[in-house]
Amino acid sequence: MKNPNSWSSWRSSAGAVFSGIRGSLLTTDSGEPTRRGFSVPGACWFTSAEQRYGRVASRHGEGSVPRSKPPPVDRDRLLTHLGGEDYQPASGRELNRQLRVGSGHRESFRLLLRQLVEEGAIQRLKGSRYRLAREKHLVEGHLHSHRDGYGFVVPVDSSGPDIYVRRRYMHGALHRDRVQIHVTQEKRGGRAEGRITKVLERARHRITGVLERRGRDLVVRPYGNSPYEEVSLPEGAQGDAREGMVVGVELFRYPSGEDIPDGKVVEVMGHTDEPGMDLKIIIRKYGLRDEFPSEVTAAAERVPTRVDPGDIEGREDFRALTTVTIDGETARDFDDAISIRRHENGGFTLWVHIADVSHYVREDTLLDLEARERGTSVYFPDRAIHMLPAALATGICSLNPGVDRLSQTCIMEIDKGGRVAPATVVKGVIRSDRRLTYTEVAHCLAGDEAVGASLGNLVAQMELMEELCGLLRRRREQRGSIDFDLPEPVILLDDRGEMTGIKPLSRNIAHKIIEEFMLAANEAVATLMVQRQWPTLYRIHDKPDPLKLEALDAVVRPFGFTLPKPFEDITSMDIRRFLASVEGRPEENALQRIVLRSMMRARYSESPGLHFGLATRRYLHFTSPIRRYPDLIVHRTLTDGDLWTAAHKDAREARTKMLHSLAEQTGVRERNADSAQWELIDWKKVGFMMDRVGEEYTAIVSSVVSFGLFVELEDLFIDGLVHISTLEDDFYRFLENRHMLVGERTGRRFKIGDEIRVVVARVNALSKKIDFRLSGTVPTRK
Repeated sequence: MKNPNSWSSWRSSAGAVFSGIRGSLLTTDSGEPTRRGFSVPGACWFTSAEQRYGRVASRHGEGSVPRSKPPPVDRDRLLTHLGGEDYQPASGRELNRQLRVGSGHRESFRLLLRQLVEEGAIQRLKGSRYRLAREKHLVEGHLHSHRDGYGFVVPVDSSGPDIYVRRRYMHGALHRDRVQIHVTQEKRGGRAEGRITKVLERARHRITGVLERRGRDLVVRPYGNSPYEEVSLPEGAQGDAREGMVVGVELFRYPSGEDIPDGKVVEVMGHTDEPGMDLKIIIRKYGLRDEFPSEVTAAAERVPTRVDPGDIEGREDFRALTTVTIDGETARDFDDAISIRRHENGGFTLWVHIADVSHYVREDTLLDLEARERGTSVYFPDRAIHMLPAALATGICSLNPGVDRLSQTCIMEIDKGGRVAPATVVKGVIRSDRRLTYTEVAHCLAGDEAVGASLGNLVAQMELMEELCGLLRRRREQRGSIDFDLPEPVILLDDRGEMTGIKPLSRNIAHKIIEEFMLAANEAVATLMVQRQWPTLYRIHDKPDPLKLEALDAVVRPFGFTLPKPFEDITSMDIRRFLASVEGRPEENALQRIVLRSMMRARYSESPGLHFGLATRRYLHFTSPIRRYPDLIVHRTLTDGDLWTAAHKDAREARTKMLHSLAEQTGVRERNADSAQWELIDWKKVGFMMDRVGEEYTAIVSSVVSFGLFVELEDLFIDGLVHISTLEDDFYRFLENRHMLVGERTGRRFKIGDEIRVVVARVNALSKKIDFRLSGTVPTRK
């Protein structure tokens, strides 16, 4: 398993984009890029900081919005009235009478009608009569909210794609609520956007925050981007909690307008400065299963710790092959191993051995149901929450050196030009000869004699791997597969779990070797599945939204670049060529990140389809069944393949329906894990900066907006806002078409990629926002 402390791997998002090889913190656990903002329609070039800052456009700092007193007739009552069986379209005056709106409240009622029309929740007909929006534009579904404030509604009948909801159109709905949404924009390719009009059924909601006193009242201020700024605690609802403590609050009354909800304390978690409190809060907030039920642990402990001789019967024996694992220094579970051989004709045989988890985790057993519920392992800087119990993940399923292990092995014949022949996948048994690290392999291939001497005859194997890696990579590049060459951050923590620094880490040749071999295996297995028409889960990466590409084009034009048109027809090769054109430019990293955030988020599907980032139509996840449930599904399909060949149509249809449900569920778990990982990282960064107010740093402008500059501290990967109100040397205008701030008097300009000096002005631990101001000097770029 990869080192979670290194956030690796950008190698899948900044290396083999969206590939789904090993991945960890900067990717989803499937290897896809998950920088916040990555898949937000209409805001494709926003930085992660911009989305966290949410409402700062109107004022500096917290971005809070003054509360207005709700009108006597609130939106829910009005929408319920308009949706009544006997209701006929009525004018505003008629609605005043029907709802008994007092004369002193008619203006606010008129504004409410106008607001709902603008939102698309109701329609204004001829004669100024009102009715609910047409039924065909109303969809029921469950909301999956993102920690940055936006969300996606998944239709209850799975009748269409997820519907994106901007933060300002959430209207008090919370994660997992069943909602009614008005689809306001149906985009080409099935993408949709909408506004929530009604909460149909509330999920059970819990909010974590700090208990504070407001005069005689007690309130809880939530951490992060909660829909509510405060939760009110009625008398006695605080339990044993005291002011300043972190508490879990369960909501029992939801606001009907813009007032605040009521809740009661259900857990007293401790004081804010306790070690590990940040992780504890994140685990509670995202509902992560940090402990295994006792019956699941017991089931795992009943699994044999050694391979039974009877299990080897009927399997292909690869124990005579030279086989190695290559992972990070701190990895403890190894789900992939490699063997390689060169032929006289210049070609290669590549064996990618993957742990046969499906042999030990049988479908619908306790172990399987728990793994399915988790969906993925979740990696934090100093801890991992695993999908499988340790007895399996680091024991019998891990391809540890010197012991027999069961495998599903993908065997690929590759010619000297890097072309991969149709692969075979067999059940096997292996015995890894050695556990190697990325650093060790990289030093060996760089000519380190001491390391080479310690590896002995494995050096020749490493050299073959490097050669084959180059062949596979060139073939992938030739078809347009996209690579991002971005620095990879490693978070450094002390014994208390507090961040002490961040250092950049570049992918070395060993990372690239494993990356290419895992990509090749995933694609080869997908091709086999398609050819045999076996029902399984595929990994899909849709083409970028044309509207996001249009926004991206507007950002890059001031730098002298344009994207090919029409945007609907853009190809992976087009994006690849653009990235090549910015190579070596001062703004290269900033533009690469903007392009990365313009891509769609990869997803799972029961049907094969385009993987835009890899420029292929056949791709799935086969190589990480220890930490990713979809891979386990693929392994089971391979095991039962012949049964599916002969299966009745009804059985295949039932399986496909089940896979559709699993694709949605695992996608939700994946997004939840990503959000949890990123929020903890933000928390660590904010904690690191708390004692650095007043310190000066070099920063790179990552985005320019009407209300200021979003910047990232050089080498620290910490971002924040320089609000326009703090630029006191001039009056600055925002040139929207050039994404630039220009001073009217001095002509001073700020644009993406500029290097500036900033001072830490303010750090807010609750909202996890950092404000900067310009220092008096702007260094000249060398």
